[in-house]
Amino acid sequence: MRVINRNLVLLLSILCVSGDYSVVYNQHSLELTQSLNLARQEQIQERCNRYRLTWSVDDLPNNQLEHILVDEDRKLLYCYVPKVACTNWKRLLMTLGGKWNGTDVLAIPGHIAHSPGMFRNLSSVPKEERDEMLENYNKMIIVRNPFERLLSAYRNKLEIDTPTATYFRNRLGRRIIKAFRDNPSNESLELGDDVTFREFALFLTTKTEELADMVNNEHWQPITNLCHPCLIKYTLVGKYETLLDDALLALHTINATDKVQFPRLSHTSGTSEKLSKYFAQLELPLISKLYKLYKYDFRIFDYHLDNIVGFDLG
Repeated sequence: MRVINRNLVLLLSILCVSGDYSVVYNQHSLELTQSLNLARQEQIQERCNRYRLTWSVDDLPNNQLEHILVDEDRKLLYCYVPKVACTNWKRLLMTLGGKWNGTDVLAIPGHIAHSPGMFRNLSSVPKEERDEMLENYNKMIIVRNPFERLLSAYRNKLEIDTPTATYFRNRLGRRIIKAFRDNPSNESLELGDDVTFREFALFLTTKTEELADMVNNEHWQPITNLCHPCLIKYTLVGKYETLLDDALLALHTINATDKVQFPRLSHTSGTSEKLSKYFAQLELPLISKLYKLYKYDFRIFDYHLDNIVGFDLG
């Protein structure tokens, strides 16, 4: 052990003198991230094999491929998932594609990054060309703990004052309160700005006809429904918990590290720290119903409920 330590100190000394330490360190980090990426791919494949699907991408309606964006210059397919850093990835792809002047990714307004027609998606690609892309392009997906993503959607669209909250409160919040609250006040029915997390969970699990137009909104659709990981073999599997490392690997893979950097945020929303607080408002049967909605996300992407209910429901 002492010999190894002396050799390590000697190597670090040489690297510090030569100025190559960061290069070696970054290369080592990329190798570790790639190893993790390959392990995630294998795990997805192993989990999907259990379900023995009898259909393929060709059997999906075209609108089921709308979330898969196409970057022909970088030979990249990216399945964007709302509430999993998709705004910043769209901004980054805009910058790489010359759709925005400058390299400050965060300078791009979010509504522009999400504007219709900004990116080509796989639903508009003819079958022969699509098959070639699925075979030869890098295919990227970034996932997140399903309940953490769900809570993030609730807070961003209904609880916190955000630019999009007004729309969701008017379109959805008022209707949730009317459907699931006993004796709601006139103010709540008018504004829809005080939907509780439990009422939101009831909305998702009850699926009334009156709210059918909103229950499948992309912000709380399961990732497996948006990206079809058992039909598409993703070559870049990132996770929200390792977002920066996975972004660096993706940029390295598409030869873009010298052009843009994935933004480092000075603070986060703190959603993961709030999970226990919000889910404590729900009784176990309701949590179980929510789990069933996202069970394939939990299983395929290797997430668990231990930190929420103390044990796993899978």
